[in-house]
Amino acid sequence: MFRINSNSDYSYYVLTPVITAEPRWYYNIEKRSKKGRNTKNNSANFVALSLTYHPDWFTISNNYDGYIPDQISIIPYWAIKRALGAHFNYETGLGLGYQYTFYRKDGYYKNENFGELGVKLQLRIGYTF
Repeated sequence: MFRINSNSDYSYYVLTPVITAEPRWYYNIEKRSKKGRNTKNNSANFVALSLTYHPDWFTISNNYDGYIPDQISIIPYWAIKRALGAHFNYETGLGLGYQYTFYRKDGYYKNENFGELGVKLQLRIGYTF
């Protein structure tokens, strides 16, 4: 969610904190249960609203002295979650929403804030203890 000029041949990584809230609604879990399908660990389809905030608190990088502005995104998405065996599970999903970058608080003019289309493509593999 941040932009880095890549005018050089050198690659580097940047890690920043993120705060996320993601309420979910599993809309077909009862239907799966009635059909005798596995519903362990919420194995079902769901819709969710991903609310994400990227604060400019600190960055960790191998060679990046730049600045990452505050950003917020609101992305509704659809996904599925399924159990694989006794402990493993996977999720996959897709959504479109809105993301906004706050440049004004850092001394830029008002028109330099910008909003744009946000895309969420999700593929997760998890383990349940």
